Amino acid sequence: MCQNNHKTLASMRYFFSLPCSILKKVVVAIIGFVVLFIGILLIFLPGPAVVVIPLGLSILAIEFEWPKKILKRTKEKGEKVLSRIKKRK
Repeated sequence: MCQNNHKTLASMRYFFSLPCSILKKVVVAIIGFVVLFIGILLIFLPGPAVVVIPLGLSILAIEFEWPKKILKRTKEKGEKVLSRIKKRK
């Protein structure tokens, strides 16, 4: 039992001794993926998935490059659709 406590304490010391940038990346990833997952669930459940999914991607874009690319492509496609709608009127 005591050995497990020492291992736990050692792993906690290691976690808190990591540089702040790594801790920030881990925290942002956890929060971002949780929000993104909730948004994906809201596609099938009643709720504002159209708002929550971009929110999760925006949180992930704080630390990662791939969500920025997805958001940029989505914005460009949305602008094209809007311009087509405006041309029809």
